[in-house]
Amino acid sequence: MFRTILVDDNPSFRRILKDNLHDLFPSMEIVEAADGTEAFQEIDFHPPDLIFMDVRLPGENGLELTRRIKADHPEVTVIVLTSYQSPEYREAAIRYKADYFFSKDPISNDEFITLVKSTVLKKAVRAEGS
Repeated sequence: MFRTILVDDNPSFRRILKDNLHDLFPSMEIVEAADGTEAFQEIDFHPPDLIFMDVRLPGENGLELTRRIKADHPEVTVIVLTSYQSPEYREAAIRYKADYFFSKDPISNDEFITLVKSTVLKKAVRAEGS
């Protein structure tokens, strides 16, 4: 089963994203984490295929958390989602090995949905071929 972790300290945003993902992928397992500690517990318990990562989190920021996750689990796709659209955040996300960077504002745009669908499909095809 395709497993996704939503790492964001805003429960309303997690709920909206979770609902949207379930609409697109009803069989996707979706786990929520409000901070880095919760996220790492989930990743250690069962590594996901995909992580949606907020930049601003209580404690450790999402970019540093992304760096640590990618060092231990390079196969996990990390999509950084943030309300901060400055080029510095995008550059930092790339430096910290995030696979993708999106603004939370147009969360429902076609490009984002296409990216998520292609990510899920790529991973599903790889899993079937294993």
